[in-house]
Amino acid sequence: MKRTARAFWVTSPGRGEIRDVALGEPADGDVVVAGLYSGVSRGTESLVFRGGVPRSQYTVMRAPFQDGEFPGPVKYGYLAVGVVEEGPAELLGRTVFSLHPHQSRYVLPAGAVTPVPDSVPAARAVLAGTVETAVNALWDAAPMVGDRIAVVGAGMIGGSVAALLAQYPGLRVQLIDADPARAALASALGVDFALPEEALGGCDLAVHTSATEAGLVRSLELLAPEGTVLELSWYGDREVSLPLGEAFHSGRLIVRGSQVGRVAEARRSRRSYADRLALSLELLANPVFDALITGECAFEELPGAMTRIASGDLPGLCHRVVYNTARAGSA
Repeated sequence: MKRTARAFWVTSPGRGEIRDVALGEPADGDVVVAGLYSGVSRGTESLVFRGGVPRSQYTVMRAPFQDGEFPGPVKYGYLAVGVVEEGPAELLGRTVFSLHPHQSRYVLPAGAVTPVPDSVPAARAVLAGTVETAVNALWDAAPMVGDRIAVVGAGMIGGSVAALLAQYPGLRVQLIDADPARAALASALGVDFALPEEALGGCDLAVHTSATEAGLVRSLELLAPEGTVLELSWYGDREVSLPLGEAFHSGRLIVRGSQVGRVAEARRSRRSYADRLALSLELLANPVFDALITGECAFEELPGAMTRIASGDLPGLCHRVVYNTARAGSA
């Protein structure tokens, strides 16, 4: 009998559905994972859902276990937590994280899953990929003791960056967002909050995550001379304008891109992708990260939830998807 599972597909821009999919037979060294939770990466997955991936970026933006092609039909996602049902003895029964799309059950090489530490609840582990992006960004930025730092954009990535920076000694960190309600998130993460027009200037570093032109411009405005904007936003097919006159040249300002697809150059010779992900999972033992999970739905409800997320009708941070396996385990 063929193994089957259920998976979420973007069928065409703005439309999604859950489909039956066939599972291949596991080979030696593979694992069969039953889904517990997955997370929606709002920025990137909304772009994918809306069909906003530029044709020039189709190859670059492929998820590791993506099926189909942009703009659709495509099975996309990369924040999956499940339990190993079949596989090597050392993984059997373990809760694992992988970069797999939203799916009820899946077959992967054993090397493509990372065990979730016992100190990290499975429901929180969906943030591993987001925290991994923040870890890579801070390897790129290399903040120093006493730095004045602005994190512009209090979304999943900005919140993760702020949560990590809150653990550094001697920093002045402000989380900046146009939504005053995000002050509660900053408080939960242990950093100060400011609206864009009230943010403190003279920053050595501004980490920009809002994916808006206004946010990037404000990040530049907040810099001290020879300061750096670390750009984590991805704009898809949108064009962005910057004021590169004014104080940009006289202040010797820097705009630098950072992206999780490669290990930051500062650590590339000494840390692998697996090392970076394992570190990110260890960091999730801190319960402060629960503040980044603000919504939840059953897997069967994901098509409707994605429509609302992509349109802005369902605001929030990480949206967690719950599979039958998780519900059965908690019953």
